[in-house]
Amino acid sequence: AAEARLPVASPWAARFEASGGTLRLALDAAGLRRDSIEDIWFYPNEWGVIAHAAPQQLRVEADRVVLTMAPGDAFQPTLASLDGVLVVKERAGDALLTQALTVNAPAGTVAAGSGGLGIGSIGIGTALLFALLGGLILNLMPCVFPVLSMKALALVEQAGKQPAQVRLHGLAYTGGILVSFAALAGLLAALKAGGTAVGWGFQFQSPVFVLLLAYLLFAVGLNLSGVFTIGGSVAGVGANLAARGGYTGSFFTGVLAAIVATPCTAPFMGAAIGFAIAAPRPVLFAVFLALGLGLALPYVALSVWPPLLRLLPKPGLWMERFKQFLAFPMYGAAVWLVWVLSLQAGAEGVLTALGGMLLIGFAAWLYDVTRMSGGSARRIGGGLAAIALVSAIGWGIAGGSHAAPSATPASGQAGAAETTPWEPYSRQKFEALRAEGRPVFLNFTAAWCITCLVNERVALNRPDVAAAFRTGDVTYLKGDWTNQDAEITAKLEEFGRSGVPLYVFYPAGRDSQPVVLPQLLTVDIVLGGIGAG
Repeated sequence: AAEARLPVASPWAARFEASGGTLRLALDAAGLRRDSIEDIWFYPNEWGVIAHAAPQQLRVEADRVVLTMAPGDAFQPTLASLDGVLVVKERAGDALLTQALTVNAPAGTVAAGSGGLGIGSIGIGTALLFALLGGLILNLMPCVFPVLSMKALALVEQAGKQPAQVRLHGLAYTGGILVSFAALAGLLAALKAGGTAVGWGFQFQSPVFVLLLAYLLFAVGLNLSGVFTIGGSVAGVGANLAARGGYTGSFFTGVLAAIVATPCTAPFMGAAIGFAIAAPRPVLFAVFLALGLGLALPYVALSVWPPLLRLLPKPGLWMERFKQFLAFPMYGAAVWLVWVLSLQAGAEGVLTALGGMLLIGFAAWLYDVTRMSGGSARRIGGGLAAIALVSAIGWGIAGGSHAAPSATPASGQAGAAETTPWEPYSRQKFEALRAEGRPVFLNFTAAWCITCLVNERVALNRPDVAAAFRTGDVTYLKGDWTNQDAEITAKLEEFGRSGVPLYVFYPAGRDSQPVVLPQLLTVDIVLGGIGAG
């Protein structure tokens, strides 16, 4: 029995290619079926040739198997042969068969396959360009628009200043964004090194993060409404720190813009971030910095090219009124985050959030009414406000950490309000449908993903799409990634994605190739993707 578990020579010809910060190992394995494969993993003979803690993206095509891996610290571009052991876990009925195969893969060319977009299908230059474009488009997303509106107010106020001052404000704002994206990339790299599967927006899978962000946006709204003020300048309003004038305010407004951008996904971002997650650390940081630069570009362009500032309206009373109006998108965002929290942590999480907001509101009011007082009144008022604020944060962290998750899936249940019926995604359900040759539409979403919710509203939950699904006998599976889910993470990685949304259509037939739809949907795109357009 022990001898049967020893590696045997692989019956498949193999080759590998290193390009674009990834390693792709291809094996000519005609006849191997994806629905029977439980897992395939490669272990190199030499430690450090690949990044051992990084995910290995598997793609099973009609005539070959392709594994996409991240190179390790010991990898050399001159490597002539990638040798090691391939462990194949295959289902045969109710049994799980494991076979270890020795692989000797010489360097060669691994052409991109048709089984969906993988991280190896783009190079580092394309990934950087996609990240820059994706960051630029993020400025049009509802997540970031309120913050950009506040920065527009700041630009109007700064229009009369010296061009050098305006440029410094632009650089400070850009610095805040870049530092935030670098910090996010560092956190992703650390978690990836520890073996944790992470992706874009992963922090929203933590109820504590969702709760604290709701607190932050609520506090921003209070500041914009005039409940409390820190300094007299409109420039750089963002939160307590971002509400300060000067370059510090611009910097922390950039931080806020980066934070509120993460629930949204723009076109081009999926492929770029999927590439970055599986790439070495320098590439990961470069892609995230390119994404941040794209987000900062409009404000940078206005600040470094003074003639553009003349296109903005002149300062006046409208600025104060508009600033107050911008509080309501912040309150709305806080309400939405409390809804997300209710689906993650149940009624107890909502109680914690609302109680914390009450304490924050009290702290803001008390601080403002006593800050101009003299002597002991100011000290007592400030102390009580600080106690209320710390209590809100402490209660939020404790409550968010221990609250029980809601039994209702975060993406909701298909009910009367929804036009297109769906079923919860599971690997077993999906593979059973594929074994029957049935057409399947996959929607990977999350309650905190604004792009996902908009796509469902304007494209997927429409009568034309529901009718096309019924006519084509398409099974609609929805995967909810609001909380961490290993099965959904694995499926995202299969298509080189590190976050939601992801839309994939599998036509009828056991061996049909998947069709990946764009991240921004319309009814026509969906109908065209399933062949009903």
